Amino acid sequence: MSLEEMKAIVVEYLTQAKKSKHYFNDLQKAIQKKFPDASLRDVKKACNELIAEGKITYFSTGSTTMYCLAGREGETTDKGE
Repeated sequence: MSLEEMKAIVVEYLTQAKKSKHYFNDLQKAIQKKFPDASLRDVKKACNELIAEGKITYFSTGSTTMYCLAGREGETTDKGE
């Protein structure tokens, strides 16, 4: 399990998902499907690196912070609707 593999899983998950915004737990579950032993710290590190690279961004609702692909943060509806 490498950090690059986890980052690829996150980007793939966000690209294929119908929703544009996701909770951290959603990303953690996506990684743990392939790497059951992935720690919370490793998942967080992968997400933070993707944010630093500009591939994903934070989206804040005011009370909750979510993650989305860069460029999709303005979407208000699901794909295909």
